[in-house]
Amino acid sequence: MDSIIHNIESYREAYLASVDDPEGFWANVAENFEWQKRWDKVLSWDFKDFDVKWFEGAQFNITANCLDRHVKHQPDKIALIWEPNDPEQEPIKYTYKELLAEVCKAANMLLEHGVQKGDRVCIYLPMIPQLAISMLATARIGAVHSVVFAGFSARALADRIDDAQCKLLITADIGMRGSKVINLKQIVDEAIENSTSIERVIVFNNILDFPAIRISNRDIDWQIAIAGKSDFCPFVLTEAEDMLFVLYTSGSTGKPKGVVHTCAGYMIYAWYTFMNAFQYKPDEVFWCTADIGWITGHSYIVYGPLLAGATTLMFEGVPNYPEYDRFWKVIDRHQVNIFYTAPTAIRALMAQGTDWVDNCRLDSLRVIGSVGEPINEEAWHWYNTHVGKEKCPLVDTWWQTETGGIMISPLAGITPNIPTFATLPLPGIQTVLLDKDGAEIEASNEEGLLCIKFPWPGMIRTTYGDHARCQQTYFSSFPGYYFTGDAARRDHNGNYRIIGRVDDVINVSGHRLGTAEIENAINEHPDIIESAVVGFPHAIKGQGIYAFVIPFTHDDIIDIEKSVGEIVSQLIGPIARPDKVQVVTGLPKTRSGKIMRRILRKIVEGELDSLGDTSTLLDPSVVQEIIDGKR
Repeated sequence: MDSIIHNIESYREAYLASVDDPEGFWANVAENFEWQKRWDKVLSWDFKDFDVKWFEGAQFNITANCLDRHVKHQPDKIALIWEPNDPEQEPIKYTYKELLAEVCKAANMLLEHGVQKGDRVCIYLPMIPQLAISMLATARIGAVHSVVFAGFSARALADRIDDAQCKLLITADIGMRGSKVINLKQIVDEAIENSTSIERVIVFNNILDFPAIRISNRDIDWQIAIAGKSDFCPFVLTEAEDMLFVLYTSGSTGKPKGVVHTCAGYMIYAWYTFMNAFQYKPDEVFWCTADIGWITGHSYIVYGPLLAGATTLMFEGVPNYPEYDRFWKVIDRHQVNIFYTAPTAIRALMAQGTDWVDNCRLDSLRVIGSVGEPINEEAWHWYNTHVGKEKCPLVDTWWQTETGGIMISPLAGITPNIPTFATLPLPGIQTVLLDKDGAEIEASNEEGLLCIKFPWPGMIRTTYGDHARCQQTYFSSFPGYYFTGDAARRDHNGNYRIIGRVDDVINVSGHRLGTAEIENAINEHPDIIESAVVGFPHAIKGQGIYAFVIPFTHDDIIDIEKSVGEIVSQLIGPIARPDKVQVVTGLPKTRSGKIMRRILRKIVEGELDSLGDTSTLLDPSVVQEIIDGKR
């Protein structure tokens, strides 16, 4: 069976095959890769005590499949395009041959400084080529990378270093994001003051004359250390279930939660989802705007595209620097064919009007995509009309750090697009909706808890150093199922609409209302840029609805608060009308654009002493503003 889906009929055939014979289906997909030793067994699994293994006995290296095998056939094809923060600076392009050489040099540098198979390497770098190179170099020698977004505070970085017991850290002197200069080395020094695991820090000189402090017997200059290193480094054989990376999920309280992905299953799933969701074609340029510090960047900037032999674009900057047309100019500059971004970015750019986007050609685009959260209908139509020119399929993807890759999504040009619907599960993903008692919901147009009842290759294997936590978090609520933590609704054709996190579902007088649905309604208001909704204790209803809204102008706050209630009543019903509306200038968001509703809930409930570390937010100052303006 061909692993690439070509039409809706082949999707249905592939999905049925993946359910009827999962082992045979995924073994067929695995034939697309080079193995030094084939597997003895495709799958063994137990969701009760959570133990899942794919392709046991196989030996290979993921970087050989990302790089070496493509160098044999297309050495001069562009593998990576780096678009710098400063638009006046020249982009850098690496062919597959050149990227392999750089990875080998970096791998030899890591070996020289004591990194061995299984060691954890923390990577705290801005969006420069050395970030992708460091990841691949770590994987080439069988070590485990733990990438931390280079905007997190020293405290957040220290927590992640300590949890994974990282042996070596790779950073840069500074990072550039728009007009901001971030002193990364200073943050690193503070983070590892009390670390007992870090033995070496490799520092890439992003600005050669930047006066970063070097600590003797610990700090090493990247440029000096890599000089003269051989551009050949044989890859280390890894077992199928060896750890590939640890990636920490954002927004959790207490001890960080390190999601562990393993080599074979993740490789297979990242490639399969990249090829099929986006319907990638040879010689196309793919651009995912995420930071590599998040799973989206891991799977769809680095591993997925390189496994496919694609050209992947990596962007150092932000969408509004130097002006609000930066995304669109980059698309035209590099003739991007597939563009994958977040609803937060779309809404922010939408608020600036259409001139910025309409003045760019965007005629190279074939597919556009959305990731990170459910996209509201107004943003969906704006994106489709002004960016996709109503000719590009819009791939609205649902997935998680824990899933490794896209789970529910249209397949570009194959699955009919339905605004705000993630549509159909990919082959191999056995989705179900459960009621609160754990019974499967068969009826259409009913809301339920989104669960998966069968393993897939890219799924989480454990939370680093605490397997019991993994079992408790994902498999204890409904024994025999992976619980996603999301609520969803499924229509009569099997299409899924993600409603939002279960803890983002508000129970008003016995009626379960999804915050995403209320936010979608509020965002239809012509004077509102963005909104966030949370529940709060209500003496009569059990839970009331508290809405935070960002208007275009703050001139007439009272009228806005009143009209927000009216539009929600009109679009959903009086039951969903917010009890309180607070006008704000910003919302607490992670660096990847995720709204931290947990913080908003604690504010409205008065739990100000347990907000957690807000220093990692995109703009921590908005938290105090919201507290001061609380209704």
